[in-house]
Amino acid sequence: MAEFDQIDRRILHELSRDARQTNLKLAERVGLSPSACLRRVQELERSGVITGYRAVIDRSRLGAGFVAYVTVGLSNHTKDTLRAFEKAICACPDVVEFHTVTGTFEYLLRVELADVKAYKTFHSEVLGTQPHVSSITSYIVMDTPKNDRA
Repeated sequence: MAEFDQIDRRILHELSRDARQTNLKLAERVGLSPSACLRRVQELERSGVITGYRAVIDRSRLGAGFVAYVTVGLSNHTKDTLRAFEKAICACPDVVEFHTVTGTFEYLLRVELADVKAYKTFHSEVLGTQPHVSSITSYIVMDTPKNDRA
């Protein structure tokens, strides 16, 4: 693992807040010359620390303002069962984030849909039809006071 100093960390922080800012503005914010800043950003990209840039989309403006975190437990833990479940969930556009976790369940999903009626359909028609699903627990997001993820 490469060593990162405070300037690298500030560059990463600033880019995570606004990846579209100019190199001149970024250099100003982190206290470097534009050429030194650009070299550091390029090195962070080359080393794989920065893996890409993306647009942050307000999905509520696209009709997906309902957000739920869903835990899913499986009754069978074979490699084939896990792969099949993961393949099915990866194919579902309403699941915008999907993690394998440790604990009392196997998966944590972030689901974004239009409303609770659409979530009910997802719950029964997508999760409810997957073999070996033994538990589903839904956590409905009421508000998001902080979100620093891009």
